[in-house]
Amino acid sequence: MELRHLRYFAAVAAEGSLSRAAERLHLTQPSLSRQIRQLEHHIGTSLFDRTASGTTLTAAGAALHRHALLLLRLADAAPDMARSAVGQSREVVHLGVPPGMPSGWLLTVLTALESDVARAAVTLTEASSTEQLRMLGQGHLDLAMVHEHPPARFRAESLFDLPFGVAVRPGHPLADGPTCPVRALDGLRVLAHGRQQVPVVDDRLVVAAHDAGAVPLWQFAQFTEHALACAEAARADAVLLTAHSSRRLLPDWPWLPLTGPELALTTWLAWPPETRTVVGEVARTISATRGAGPGGAGG
Repeated sequence: MELRHLRYFAAVAAEGSLSRAAERLHLTQPSLSRQIRQLEHHIGTSLFDRTASGTTLTAAGAALHRHALLLLRLADAAPDMARSAVGQSREVVHLGVPPGMPSGWLLTVLTALESDVARAAVTLTEASSTEQLRMLGQGHLDLAMVHEHPPARFRAESLFDLPFGVAVRPGHPLADGPTCPVRALDGLRVLAHGRQQVPVVDDRLVVAAHDAGAVPLWQFAQFTEHALACAEAARADAVLLTAHSSRRLLPDWPWLPLTGPELALTTWLAWPPETRTVVGEVARTISATRGAGPGGAGG
């Protein structure tokens, strides 16, 4: 069955006469009759009752008629739908983000992309820095926001630096101070992200504590949403976090910035050197938001 068969069928149903339908379709009556018989043969039943005064739909013809009109309307609308889509197609761009990234800043980025790179349909994948870089190398991500300097094989730009600090257990003597010197961590049970999540900061903090003469009792764990449960399980006195993550995950624990030395968490944007034009446009738009970076990002 072809679309033309349905057009011929609908014309006969509308005219109630093979002769009038043939005239409307600019066909001979024998030719139109042959097309209708082919359709009836394909359907397996009669579609019209033929009389001297014209044609009327059988029960099967009436059922087909409803569907035929719908199909014909869709077919007639198809060219307009195709033409309206010209110039409006969007390319999917897969962007990785680390756990704890402030949603307000991400929404600002997405708004900027919608305005400046309208042809990009951006999807977000939340994953650790290590996992994102692996996915980027395998082609599963187009761009990655990570908390470690990307390997040299990728293009990279620093987006923003955010101070690291500690969320201190309520009631602990450190909780009353405006800052937390690294040397004050000596002998404390300090919960920190495992190396797979924030390896660079962990390494720098261990070195800074050693240089300050402090020997914290490090408790490393993989956590994103369950910082409080991990802190309780480790009996931690303090948890290493950014201010944003501390407010979100440990709202009752006072957060203090680390000093002597200060430590910052850098967020980088990474993407392959050879990539689609739209990916480069997305990268430039994200980089342009650096001046309006978040006031705190997740650790």
